[in-house]
Amino acid sequence: MDERKHAAHICLTLPAIYVTMAVEWMERAEKNKMTKYEVLKKYFGYDSFREGQEMLVDALLSGQDVLGIMPTGAGKSLCYQIPALLLPGITLVVSPLISLMKDQVSTLNQAGVHAAFLNSSLSAAQYRKALGFAMEGRYKIIYVAPERLLTPEFLYAVQSMEISMISVDEAHCISQWRRSASHASGDRSLYGNGNKRGAGRYRGTAVAA
Repeated sequence: MDERKHAAHICLTLPAIYVTMAVEWMERAEKNKMTKYEVLKKYFGYDSFREGQEMLVDALLSGQDVLGIMPTGAGKSLCYQIPALLLPGITLVVSPLISLMKDQVSTLNQAGVHAAFLNSSLSAAQYRKALGFAMEGRYKIIYVAPERLLTPEFLYAVQSMEISMISVDEAHCISQWRRSASHASGDRSLYGNGNKRGAGRYRGTAVAA
């Protein structure tokens, strides 16, 4: 085969190779997609769901908004953490309790889940670094204090995030930060129009003891 025929042969076969590689990658990704039970076992060590958990998980995965009211110790956090790991993009968890954020993030990271928190316990440099990583898509779950939701830095960063779900943890505390939360829930730059990733993707959940 002369050089011209060889070059033509390469040009003709490369697109087919690319298509085959793309199909194989998609098939492999589909096979590697974990189920809710596999996520439950791998990251949290449980073989089965507790009462009420699976119903909330399924509702979120199907795109519904949910409100979960469960007793302390019933595993409320799993109800949004498992969907967060199965959905594309980032889950934002609004929580007023700094100690809870730290515990949850520490536990998630130890389990192999990339998570972070954004609250007043961080220095300015730490906060900017965490926001930068969030904009790069390094985290699956980000815990955010209510008072941070409408800060210019956060609103700027959220424009480049692919947000799949917004959860409110410790929802019984909403009355204590009603003004901040109500302003944030009505702010289009956080929930829709201003977000470059597009509106209509969010699932919402609120959990309370």
